[in-house]
Parts: sequence; C-alpha cells; structure tokens
Amino acid sequence: MAEEVLAPLAGKVLSVAVKVGDTVEEDDELVVLEAMKMETVVYAPADGTVTAIQAQVGQQVEEDDPLMTLE
Repeated sequence: MAEEVLAPLAGKVLSVAVKVGDTVEEDDELVVLEAMKMETVVYAPADGTVTAIQAQVGQQVEEDDPLMTLE
C-alpha cells in the first residue's frame, strides 16, 4: 500500500537522501528541510520502497505538501 510522506512544515528542501527504487527502513533520513535557519529532518514513517519523489533540492514546500511516496 502506498504511503505519502508529507512535509511537516513549510520550508526549503535542502537535501533528498534517497532516489526512486531505494529501499528504506522506518526512521531512515529521507529529506532535510530548512525553515527560519533551522534544519528539520524528515524520516521514513515505515519500511518500504521509494516509488516517487516530488521534492527537489531548492524547492519551497508548504506544510502537508507531498515529498515522496513509499510502497
């Protein structure tokens, strides 16, 4: 079952640690966001495989924007 990974806050995408096809485990680092000079790491909510990445480095995202999809 596909699971969307959503941005926990509005900010700028500093890095994306995975690519499509990568297998991740729960709590693996996926994305780093920056908001007000603070970095926030987004972790995998569950084990799975990355099937789509919507976030790109440098992109501004809003809270609850989809960052990637895990299956």
